[in-house]
Amino acid sequence: MLRYRADWRSVAYIVVTTALFCSLWLQGFHWLSYLAFLFFSVSVAVMTHNHMHINMWTWKPLNMLTDWWLTAFYGVPIFTWMPTHNMNHHRFTNKDGDSSVTYRHTEENHLISLLSYPSVSGYHQMTQSVFPYMAKLRQNDRRQFFENWFQVVVLVVWTVAFLVLDWQRAILYVIIPQQVSAFTVFVFNYVQHVHTDEESAYNHSRNFMGVNFFLFNNGYHTAHHERANVHWSELPAEHAKIAHLIDPSLIEQSFWWFIVRTYILSAFVPKFRSFNMRAARMAAQETA
Repeated sequence: MLRYRADWRSVAYIVVTTALFCSLWLQGFHWLSYLAFLFFSVSVAVMTHNHMHINMWTWKPLNMLTDWWLTAFYGVPIFTWMPTHNMNHHRFTNKDGDSSVTYRHTEENHLISLLSYPSVSGYHQMTQSVFPYMAKLRQNDRRQFFENWFQVVVLVVWTVAFLVLDWQRAILYVIIPQQVSAFTVFVFNYVQHVHTDEESAYNHSRNFMGVNFFLFNNGYHTAHHERANVHWSELPAEHAKIAHLIDPSLIEQSFWWFIVRTYILSAFVPKFRSFNMRAARMAAQETA
């Protein structure tokens, strides 16, 4: 009943994530297991993204069960991706009107702008995208409205139940992994678009090759924006078609080297600061 055989990998990730959670909760903390669980918590955010573009299953009940599982481990009702990502970010791609724009308060790209982006962007995505979306559903699609609200119920029941059982373990094994999952996806969005040129046909996104094997080809971001409804397993082929059209500086081999040099080393070595393609385009337009 999977739409794509490649999503057996997603199913395996779901099984492993659940097993790690149960093991940690029942058997106690082990640092190696916990680090693995945090990695799989990050993968939950990526799987949520993929599932919201193309549901994993051909049978709706299985898709709804997957919605609830993802919601519990992601820490946010996953329907929020529809108005913020599918209907907004993919429509505007970091242009004005995108509630997740990276340059809302500054054109700079440094550690403070990176760390403040999740809270700033989260607030605007909720107020500009999620709340209006739900208000519209309440008027026009009551069934979807209540299905979305049930995700909220699932999340609250899941989180509160574990807090009641053991609040200390719940913070360690439920709350912190949820926050890591949600925070990381904001960071991914930020670094994939900051200092790119949102008006360019192919230089609107930054690509990270090193994450693709572990995180469902999430690094092929330009190709994803060009073909949003293409399954994640098909993105390498789509990237190959357009790679020669993308500025080489926007194809990063290592996510972690980009983070270290851009947000730590750049404070001491100016050459490691990212080049602002958006600012350069606007400056060229002003002088033209």
